[in-house]
Amino acid sequence: MAHYLVTGAAGFIGARTSEVLIQDGHTVTGIDNLNDAYDVRMKEYRLKRLQEMGGFTFHKVDISEKSVIDFFKGQTFDGVINLAARAGVRYSVSDPWVFVQTNMIGTLNMLELCRQNGVKKFILASTSSIYGEDPPYPTPETASSSEPLQPYAASKKGAEAMAHAYHHLYGIDVSILRYFTVYGPAGRPDLALFRFVQWISEGRPVRVNGDGEQSRGFTYIDDIARGTILALKPLGYEIINLGGHEVITINNLIKLVEDVVGKKAEVVYGPPNLADMRSNWADVTKAGKLLGWEPQYDLRAGVEKLVEWYNAERAWAKDVLTP
Repeated sequence: MAHYLVTGAAGFIGARTSEVLIQDGHTVTGIDNLNDAYDVRMKEYRLKRLQEMGGFTFHKVDISEKSVIDFFKGQTFDGVINLAARAGVRYSVSDPWVFVQTNMIGTLNMLELCRQNGVKKFILASTSSIYGEDPPYPTPETASSSEPLQPYAASKKGAEAMAHAYHHLYGIDVSILRYFTVYGPAGRPDLALFRFVQWISEGRPVRVNGDGEQSRGFTYIDDIARGTILALKPLGYEIINLGGHEVITINNLIKLVEDVVGKKAEVVYGPPNLADMRSNWADVTKAGKLLGWEPQYDLRAGVEKLVEWYNAERAWAKDVLTP
């Protein structure tokens, strides 16, 4: 069995990926700075679950600090799974500097850790936001990623480029995974599905940017974790989409959540946000060929899992801040 370093281990994707790795018999060293980019209670909940599992070790460190390289000096890992990131297209407009620090400088530090410690495998979490305003649909990895719409996507593009440089110079095997709108139990409370479930469950107004006809290809968290782990295989340098097959408008998503929760929503429409993409929809042909991966969860089944989790944790989840 292998030993992996997972950054952002208290994050949504990092925590679930770590859980699955441990369930598969591997051991995980997790790091996270537990920042307050969103309600830290979510991160504390995920971390507590991980710390109750055998085979998990946690360090509260920040990948954007160069000292993280010395912190792990001489330690060997079978791979580094870099899932730590500042995420959120809208927040990146108001504070682009923190996105550069974590997503670009942090990635550089993790690549340098790999170089110095002889780690041969590196996984980088990237984003569907990188495809910009008018890509082909479904979007293949060959679509242009050079016209990002906000600093978040730009910082991920920089991280991808740095990973390629380290692959070229030092032979590090790199898998870059472009995730498409991830959701599920214990998900990020700043994203649509968590917010919609909370707001509808608690009878709060559902706020929508624009007319609600923008669409997303949502991807269930277990599919994302499974695809991430499959990408640990030697691939050289590859960029791979991981996304669901179903695309749904925000208006129809609200109707789906209403149906699963069993309550009607009070929808309030506001102006569109220029940082938002109008749509995303992944072409996952490459993931199928290279990883043998395709999404297993349909959207309704995934939403049912999220609502089931929310109801079980409602005593505190109802108070989680959903900006």
